[in-house]
Amino acid sequence: MPRLERIVETAVYVEDLDRAAAFYETVLGLEALVRLERLHAFDVGGCNVLLVFKRGASDETQIVPGGSIPPHDASGRIHVCFAVPAADLAAWEARLAAHGVAVEGRAEWPAGGRSLYFRDPDGHMLELMTPGVWRTY
Repeated sequence: MPRLERIVETAVYVEDLDRAAAFYETVLGLEALVRLERLHAFDVGGCNVLLVFKRGASDETQIVPGGSIPPHDASGRIHVCFAVPAADLAAWEARLAAHGVAVEGRAEWPAGGRSLYFRDPDGHMLELMTPGVWRTY
């Protein structure tokens, strides 16, 4: 059986693209790779990309060089987890506080990893996780 290697992209769908982009750039310090009317793509390190779509803006087939992208969209709140070094977790908590972002939960996992949970402006649950949670991380 062929093997999956990693998740290259994940996406959130938001009501206000500019507000969401400001949050991901300012609070999380992500660099924009692409800025379009319907989406912004952010570098999350290596070959990991966060796509932030304007809700409803991708509900038609998109013609691209060499093919097409089928319609897609989502509603509701989702969960996205970002890997962080254990030594940086306290600095991340301070950064969130400095930007007025409330930490809604904390976890200390049996294998030694820790997590912080907070929300983006659209209510998506975001997590910062240190190594020691999964067998693979």
